[in-house]
Amino acid sequence: MPPPDPSLSGPVISCPADASAPGFTIAAVERDTGLSKDTLRVWERRYLFPVPGRDAHGERLYSREQLEQLRLIKRLLDNGHRPGQVVGLPHAELQALGRQTGGNKPRAQGQRGKTVKTARAAVDDPPAGDVLAPQIQACFELVKRHDALGLRHTLAAAVQELGLASFVSTLVAPLNTLIGDAWMDGRLEVFEEHFYTESVTAVLRLGISSLGVAGVASPRVLLTTFPQESHGLGLLMAETFLALQGCDCLSLGVQTPVPEIARAVSAHGAQIVVLSFSASLNPKDVTRGLGDLHGLLPPAVEIWTGGACPVLQRRSLPGVRVLDSFAAIEPELQRWRQTQP
Repeated sequence: MPPPDPSLSGPVISCPADASAPGFTIAAVERDTGLSKDTLRVWERRYLFPVPGRDAHGERLYSREQLEQLRLIKRLLDNGHRPGQVVGLPHAELQALGRQTGGNKPRAQGQRGKTVKTARAAVDDPPAGDVLAPQIQACFELVKRHDALGLRHTLAAAVQELGLASFVSTLVAPLNTLIGDAWMDGRLEVFEEHFYTESVTAVLRLGISSLGVAGVASPRVLLTTFPQESHGLGLLMAETFLALQGCDCLSLGVQTPVPEIARAVSAHGAQIVVLSFSASLNPKDVTRGLGDLHGLLPPAVEIWTGGACPVLQRRSLPGVRVLDSFAAIEPELQRWRQTQP
C-alpha cells in the first residue's frame, strides 16, 4: 500500500519557550506523534527515554525538545527502523539518520507499470520527461506558504488532468514522501502536515463522491484501522482505488476498537474489511488484533491488510489477505467476484 502517512492527529498544545522545560502532557504527545501512551511508558523503562518531568499531580510532562525527538523517532520507525536502533539518540543523530533514510527509501507503491520516484529525487533532481515534478514542487511550496485555497485548487486541477488513479499513485504518493522528509529535516511544522493532509483528504473525498453508485457485483467494503494506528491518509488512498473498481466503500476513519469493527460489519453487511498498518506498530498488537477480528467475523467476510508493518509479510494469519500495493487491489477484487455465487 502507500508510503508512510505523514498526518498526525490532534493539535500541538502550547508550552514554555524553553525547549527543555516540561509542558506537554502524555496525551498531547500521543496525539502529536502517533506514539501510544503505553509505548512511551515502555520506552521510559526500557531505554531510559523519554525522561518526563511531573506536574503538581504527579502526571508526566514532556519538554518540547523531547517531543521533537519523539517526532523524529516516529518518522524513522515508519521508515522501517526498530526502536532499539533509534530511541534515545540525540536530536542531531536522528536528523542525520532521517536524511540517510530519505535518500534510500523503497520504491513508492501504488503505481501501475511505472516506478514512482521518491519525492525528494523528483523535486531535487527531476529526470527528463518527469512532468509531475513541477506539480509536486508547486504543492509543497503552497503548503509552506499556507495557501489553503491555492493548494486545494492545484490538487483539484491535478485530479481533472490525471484522473483519480494517477493522481493518487503519481502525485499524492510521492508528495506524501516529500512532506514526510521535510518534516524529518525540520522544514515543516506539525500543523503544516495537518494542513496538507486535510487538503488532500478533502480533494479525495470529493473525487470519490463523484464516482457514483457501486455496481451490482460490487462488494461492500469497510475501511478502518486498529486503535493503535492513527494514520488515515493511506487508508483513504486505498479507498480511492476500491471506489474506482466499483466497490461500495464505508470508512470508519481511524482507531476503531476490534469489537466495534465486527459490529459495523454486521450492521452494514460488509463483505470485506480493509485495514492499514504502519511500520511502527507493535507486531503483537497487529497479530492479536487480526486474530481477534477474524474470530468475530462470519467466515464469508474477508480481511484485507496493507501497509509497512513487517509482520504482515513475515507471518501468515488465518483469514487475512495481505496486499503489497495499490495495484494488488484490482486482481484481488477479480478473485473475490469469481468466488461469489
